[in-house]
Amino acid sequence: MNILLLHPGAMGSSIGAALTGNGHAVRWVADGRSPETHARAEKAGLTAVASLTAGLAGVDAVVSVCPPDAALEVAASVDAAGFEGLYIDGNAVAPMTAAQLAERFGARYVDGGIIGPPAWRAGATRFYLSGASAETVANWFDDSLVDARVVAGEVNAASALKMCYAAYTKGSSALLLAVRALAEAYDVAYPLQTEWSISQPGLADRAAGAAKGTAPKAWRFEGEMLEIAATFANAELPDGFHRGAAEVYRRMAGLKSVSDADLAAVMEALVGPRR
Repeated sequence: MNILLLHPGAMGSSIGAALTGNGHAVRWVADGRSPETHARAEKAGLTAVASLTAGLAGVDAVVSVCPPDAALEVAASVDAAGFEGLYIDGNAVAPMTAAQLAERFGARYVDGGIIGPPAWRAGATRFYLSGASAETVANWFDDSLVDARVVAGEVNAASALKMCYAAYTKGSSALLLAVRALAEAYDVAYPLQTEWSISQPGLADRAAGAAKGTAPKAWRFEGEMLEIAATFANAELPDGFHRGAAEVYRRMAGLKSVSDADLAAVMEALVGPRR
């Protein structure tokens, strides 16, 4: 297949590598992208093109892997260019957002939800797919490092699954960091951690791990939490949990470029420097 990947970030580049490894020709639009993105694309074996128009010429499918708040804009730009092939959205968006994309592309739309880290080792990353052509797209990843699985049900079932999964994983990390920040704000961090060691063994280490693991990615988690909140609200369930999580990650967004951000750095981002 001839495929255009938009865009090869940390996750997207690994999806592209799985496709090129299976013999598919994968392009990406290089205009305006950072040196880091160029390096990722080269590692994944992707072919650079200068513009979206050039990228869409003659391709069978577009795969979109971008921050969730850009998903609709990216799709609109592809549609406006007259693209008529399969459109696969692999972004962490609410099922209602996915439904808008399905309305735009009709039967050519495949909904996707990626669970796990960038796919550089076997068994770590699942790409859930739904829609009329989900099975076709799943077959493109056969025997690759991406475990592609079809989700039965509505066209936006893959996005619904992704929202449910991330609601707990990233939502609970945000809650834990917020609790730890609350203890800092009231100057009871030490006795809290002492109590955790008695009644919740391992929780202090989990907080430290959550800080280190989410700090460089928090800048794109805010949008994902808002998509999850909208998913809860649409189901007439409380959405405040994940609106709060979005605020936690918004405050952490400045840590994107801090290579060694740890729990102390996260606490400062959330509650400010200690007096």
